[in-house]
Amino acid sequence: MKILVTAKRVEDPESKIKVKPDGSDIVKEGLKYKINPFDEIGVEEGLRLAAKHTGEVVVVSIGGKEVQEQLRHALAMGANRAVWVNHTGPLDQLGIAGLLQKVAEKEKPDIVLLGKQSIDDDQNQVGQYLAEFLGWGQATFASKVESLESAEEKNKTPAVVLSADKKSVQVVREVDNGLATLEVQLPAIVTTDLRLNQPRYASLPGIMKAKSKPIEELTPAGLGVDVAPKIQVLKLASPPARKAGIKVPDVATLVEKLHNEAKVV
Repeated sequence: MKILVTAKRVEDPESKIKVKPDGSDIVKEGLKYKINPFDEIGVEEGLRLAAKHTGEVVVVSIGGKEVQEQLRHALAMGANRAVWVNHTGPLDQLGIAGLLQKVAEKEKPDIVLLGKQSIDDDQNQVGQYLAEFLGWGQATFASKVESLESAEEKNKTPAVVLSADKKSVQVVREVDNGLATLEVQLPAIVTTDLRLNQPRYASLPGIMKAKSKPIEELTPAGLGVDVAPKIQVLKLASPPARKAGIKVPDVATLVEKLHNEAKVV
């Protein structure tokens, strides 16, 4: 089977994020970047499916030349090849989904794996838009019953289960009151949640091999996609600073403050 996975470049969450004084953007000087953690989980799940069912994993990212760092990371994990959509301007979720649609139509994968959201803007929209644009079924928030300490996880068993006739997959997803299992016909879109798997570390041989794996360069114009944003970010602002906490001498004082000041009891 062929698996297409995304690898978005995002700010490292351990970096100190500051908003520019004019609110136009964040201060990017000195920031570290990494692959979106939800996408990295998608790469891992794709590798597990490919290993079990003899397949190819193709990783795709959109951005300037710097996103090749994240593509090489996915290739070092074990992906077979990469697609780089070279675009340096602003993008909204509709534009991203439109570009991924054209890449999917070109690659013709059996399944597309995306992180359920990116940790920079937390939109949680691209997978759903992509499924609509392609007319494919979708299963969002893919998770699993087994814990990340289970034997299945240690053996790198894929949690997205391919049917015997290879025409559908079963996906366990988190819902408000527990877990639900969906069956979706292939080709399909699956978005990955945090508890789906534990991504592997890139080995030194994998890092060396990644240097010679191919990265195909595409452009929005070449794909025939208008990526002019339909949504405009007008201003960013830092959240208000938290007030310092206080210590109370006893339970009675705590209850009094919760009742009269916080008004939560």
